[in-house]
Amino acid sequence: MPERAIIENIDFSKSDQYTLSIRLSTDGFSFSVYNPLHEGETFLTRVQIDPLLSLTANLKQIFRESGFLSHSYKRINIVMAGKRFIMIPFELFEDEQTEMIFYHNHSKRENEIILYNILKKNNIAVIFGMDKSTHQFLCEQYPHAKFYSQSAPISEYFSAKSRLGNSKKMYACVQENTMDIYCYERGHLLLANSFECKQTEDRIYYLLYVWKQLSLNQERDELHLTGTIKDKDKLTQELRKFISQVFIIPQSVFTDIQTLTLCEL
Repeated sequence: MPERAIIENIDFSKSDQYTLSIRLSTDGFSFSVYNPLHEGETFLTRVQIDPLLSLTANLKQIFRESGFLSHSYKRINIVMAGKRFIMIPFELFEDEQTEMIFYHNHSKRENEIILYNILKKNNIAVIFGMDKSTHQFLCEQYPHAKFYSQSAPISEYFSAKSRLGNSKKMYACVQENTMDIYCYERGHLLLANSFECKQTEDRIYYLLYVWKQLSLNQERDELHLTGTIKDKDKLTQELRKFISQVFIIPQSVFTDIQTLTLCEL
């Protein structure tokens, strides 16, 4: 169905009942309008960005061209995708030390603001970086917006799924240039990391390397793949030479901005 038709199916005169979620990434933006009272009323679209423009300049252009962004919403979620995040146990987290901890793990960048999310169900703090100009622009548009690292809702979602059964589980979110890996033992986070990789061979290498480092069982433990998997058949065939339980999570039933509606963040 064309995007315009999908938008017209949503009654924006009631937008103050809806949730707007915006996902920011260097490879494109995603927007979701969700009506919690009528789950069928959901609008989800992806927008390509101009790589020659800054994140903020791309956003300003989209805001000028997209009328649905000017409505008033009950809740607004901003999800920042990217490698610049860390997860630490909540007992080690101290608000005033977030920048120090973050830059101990990542190189310092100019014009960056450091934010954090607390995952109460799993007793974890997610600390992440975001372009300061982009953050300021979005705060001006939506003063009550909530900001999240992409890894926060994904981690909560996978943690809940991993409690099913007795096996350890690895989840890999594949994007065009990166891959995020999350590993669990019955809801307990064992590892969360992000890797730069564009080729199938590199993805296989990182997945098997982490699998070996965590001493996961080749026959019993599970590997679940989701995201933009252009070479799905080749990837799964090669992985199944080493790991018996390899599964694909269809992108139609999983996106990081959709998981926000399932997680109490």
